[in-house]
Amino acid sequence: MLNFNTAGESHGRGLVGIIEGMPAGINISLPEINRELEHRQQGYGRGGRMQIETDKAEIISGVRNGVTLGSPISYIIWNKDHENWQEIMGPGQCKEVHSKMVTRPRPGHADLAGAIKYHHEDMRNVLERASARETAARVVAGGIFKQLLAGFGIYIYSQVLSIGEKVTNPQPVTLANRENFQQQVEASPVRCYDLKAAQAMMEHIDQARQRGESLGGSFEVGALGVPPGLGSHTGWERRLDARLAALLMGIPAIKAVEIGEGFRNAFIPGSQVHDEIFYENNALARKTNRAGGLEGGISNGETIYACGYMKPIPTLYKPLNSVNTANWSLEAATIERSDICAVPAAAVVAEAMVAYGIAQAFTEKFGHDHIDEIRDAYNSYKDYMKKVWKWEKI
Repeated sequence: MLNFNTAGESHGRGLVGIIEGMPAGINISLPEINRELEHRQQGYGRGGRMQIETDKAEIISGVRNGVTLGSPISYIIWNKDHENWQEIMGPGQCKEVHSKMVTRPRPGHADLAGAIKYHHEDMRNVLERASARETAARVVAGGIFKQLLAGFGIYIYSQVLSIGEKVTNPQPVTLANRENFQQQVEASPVRCYDLKAAQAMMEHIDQARQRGESLGGSFEVGALGVPPGLGSHTGWERRLDARLAALLMGIPAIKAVEIGEGFRNAFIPGSQVHDEIFYENNALARKTNRAGGLEGGISNGETIYACGYMKPIPTLYKPLNSVNTANWSLEAATIERSDICAVPAAAVVAEAMVAYGIAQAFTEKFGHDHIDEIRDAYNSYKDYMKKVWKWEKI
C-alpha cells in the first residue's frame, strides 16, 4: 500500500520524507519536484523565512538513474536557517537551549495543548514540529505522486477563492483548459485566476500587515481525469471523500473542508442537489457535478474537487493575551517570525495531499508493483468501461 511520512523540525537540520509502496519503473523528474517547492514558497503575504530558504529536495534512495525501484523513496530538504540555530536546535548538547525558550503560548496554535500532552516546559519542543514548515516535505511527496498520476492522464490543480473578506468565484477547470488555467494561477501572487480579485486580495493583505493582523481564506483543489471506481462504499475507512477530507484537514490551520458543493447542498431540496444521469452518444453523461466527482465514497468519473477553509495564522505581530507558564502571569503571547497570509501556500500543499489520496486509491485498484502491470490493469479496465462510459471525457 502506498504510504508516506515526514520528520523534522522547523529550525532543525532538515525535513525528511519516506515514501513506501511507490511502483517501480516510474520516471522521476527532480526539477519538476523542485518547481512544486518553489510554488509553495511563493505567495503574497509570506514572511521572512522565505527570504532565507530556497528549498531543494535531495533524493537519497529508491530512485536510480531517474527511475523508481519499488523500494522506499527517501529524501531530504536541508534547512539553511539551521546554521543560526545549531546551539538551540541540535540533537546533541545545546549550549543555548534556553535562549529562545517559549513559555507564552499563542492562542490558536499547538503550543499549549502540545506542552500539556508531552510534559514540555519549553513549548519550542512543540511549535518546531507543529510549524507549517513541515509541509515542504509533503510537497515533495506530492510532486512524486503527481508524476505517477500524470502517466494516466490525471492532473491536480488548485485556485485561491478568498483571502479574508475578499472573495471570487471558482474558475471552471477541464482537461482542455488546464494548462492555460495553471499558467494564469501560477502567475498570480495569490494563486487566484481572477486578476481583479487577486489585486483586491493583495491590498487586503497589505492592510492586515499594517495592523499587525493575519488573514485566512479558502481555496479549491481538484483532480481532473480520475476514472470511476476509486474508493469504496464497503467500509467507512475506504470512502474516498472521507479520506481526502482527512488529508486536507491535516494541513496546518485548515478548519473546514467541503466536497463538491457540500455547504450549499445542505440548504436546498434534493431535486436541486443530485447530479442527474443521462445516456447520450452511447455513453453515460452528467450535466452537473455538485457532488464533486464522488458518490457513496467512490469516484464517478467527473472532476473531483474540494474546498479548504484556512483560519488566520496564530502568530500575530500585535499578539493576543496569554499566560506565561514560567510564573503564571498574564502576558502577551510569543511572537515568532511568521506569514501574514499563507492561503496560496496552503493551496499548493493541498495539491500534494490530494495527489497522495488519489494515487493511493489508484494503486489500490490497479496494483503497485511495477508501472507496466498497473498500465495493463488500467487498460483492461478502460476496455470494460467503454461499454458504459465515454472514456475520452475523463
